[in-house]
Amino acid sequence: MDKFEKMLVDYTGVKKAVAVVNGTAALHISLNLSGVKKNDEVLLPTLTFIATANAVSYVNAIPHFVDSEEKTLGTDPQKLFDYLKKVGDIRKDACYNRNTGRRIRALVAVHTFGHPVDLDSLQNLCEHYGIILIEDAAEALGSFYKKRHVGNWGKFSILSFNGNKTITTGGGGAILTHDKNLGKLAKHITTTAKKPHKWQFNHDRIGYNYRMPNINAALGCAQLEQLSTFLEQKRCLAKRYAEVFRRIKGVRFFPEPNFARSNYWLNVLLLDNSHRHERDGVLETTNSRGIMTRPSWTLMHKLPMYEKCPRMDLSVAERIEQTLINIPSSAMDCMTVNVV
Repeated sequence: MDKFEKMLVDYTGVKKAVAVVNGTAALHISLNLSGVKKNDEVLLPTLTFIATANAVSYVNAIPHFVDSEEKTLGTDPQKLFDYLKKVGDIRKDACYNRNTGRRIRALVAVHTFGHPVDLDSLQNLCEHYGIILIEDAAEALGSFYKKRHVGNWGKFSILSFNGNKTITTGGGGAILTHDKNLGKLAKHITTTAKKPHKWQFNHDRIGYNYRMPNINAALGCAQLEQLSTFLEQKRCLAKRYAEVFRRIKGVRFFPEPNFARSNYWLNVLLLDNSHRHERDGVLETTNSRGIMTRPSWTLMHKLPMYEKCPRMDLSVAERIEQTLINIPSSAMDCMTVNVV
């Protein structure tokens, strides 16, 4: 376990990494240790996997959904800044929602499908409004923002090593932070908050059994040793896709933002708006022929448990949802995509 965490620190450049059972647990603890309290609001994109919103619910906070931008597929900093000018009320370096009276405690910035979001702009926004920045980099191991690995901007950041991620430990995740004291505390409460002792079972606070088993960590060490090869193969695949779809009308391959180097965790096609009604037909045809394509996640504000949560205008995310198709993205697929 210690070796795997040290390898994550060395690769990402953070001060402390804590390996846990999955990325959702990592985000749960990150929110907890960021001081997110009951009935606080947490800003997060509606275009994300369900785990992002669920983790907010685990700390009894309220998701507050924000829109995405087309150049990153992540949170739109300028649109969010303009929105907070209207609904955000700054009191003693803290931001409150004028409409609900609740504190807006944190922003979870998701690196969607592995593509880095505009971190500098979001960090500036958070500093202006007194909001804590947390990076959901579950999909983004191996992605770099302005030549620096993602996960270095938030108070906490999280990774996932689920079976479909760039590297896997069978399951698993990690908490990343530059605050060594908070990292030490994260380690403590994810291992049931047991105080060190030769034989006594003393626990000094509510803890969680979120530890990553050592056998999974050993797999992670072996996978990290191959990460550079995986990333090279995935970028090769993305390049091949870009060449193929450049010649096809009505659809475009989504490239990494110009300030980033993406791991291309999941490759993305975007149909032209005039062809959005053909999305389901493409999904049906490809899957019936053994090509595993899929749509984006259902937007969070459309799910029954989150439909009454506060939200800004989400028109860009809604348009992306209607036109997005994920296509096969395994590192091994690089050898099977032919440029025709």
